[in-house]
Amino acid sequence: MLKELRNLYHGRSKRAHRFRYALLAFDLATILFVIVTSFLPMASWIVVADVAIGAVIVLDFVARFAVEERKAAFWGRLTTWADVVAMVSFLAPLLGAQLGFLRVLRTLRLLHAYQMLGRLRQDFRLFRKHEEVILAAVNLAVFLFVMTGLIHATQAGRNPQIGNYADALYFTVTTLTTTGFGDITLQGTSGRLISVVVMIVGVTLFLRLAQVLFRPRKVRHKCPSCGLLLHDADAVHCKHCGVVLNIEDEGLV
Repeated sequence: MLKELRNLYHGRSKRAHRFRYALLAFDLATILFVIVTSFLPMASWIVVADVAIGAVIVLDFVARFAVEERKAAFWGRLTTWADVVAMVSFLAPLLGAQLGFLRVLRTLRLLHAYQMLGRLRQDFRLFRKHEEVILAAVNLAVFLFVMTGLIHATQAGRNPQIGNYADALYFTVTTLTTTGFGDITLQGTSGRLISVVVMIVGVTLFLRLAQVLFRPRKVRHKCPSCGLLLHDADAVHCKHCGVVLNIEDEGLV
């Protein structure tokens, strides 16, 4: 049983890749569920869905801990504690709609895992061609949803300007883009600190996305001599050491 789990989580077979893609799809569906239900009044079907999602998270968490070789390091990861918070939030329906947004942190981990990136490069030409842009956009989107969820969790019910998830999202976007209309402000010291984080980190991620969008496209190809990883798409020689490169261009002009 343990060997089978280890193959699913760390193996290279098609079955293992399909399993990990299914986990990624579950993460995305969970995020969508949290966003949609934030606009709805609490109902019995939401409670049932919360508990069902929480049960899946618990099973996944236990399985990952079982196959983890470094048990101590497992508890030192931010993603582990994000999962613990997610389990508590979904298994406690009264808090689930407020804290379930932390589930988004697992999506960030999965998208940056080496095996997942390697599989995406292998399976999708679009990903290989625009990898930096896609990752920069994902980083910005994840930060946007995490901060929106944090604002909604800490301000809804005590700040009359934050009535639902849309209000929190609107504030996050206007703050992140430095538009600053001022029609919504966060209350208290914690609200001001959250605003500072949104402005500093959000602007940094936004500028990173703009940088990769507008600079000349680079391809990933490790130089056999100096190890330089990014090169111009039409590069023949490494800019750093001058060695001849053999970049696979897939017929790109």
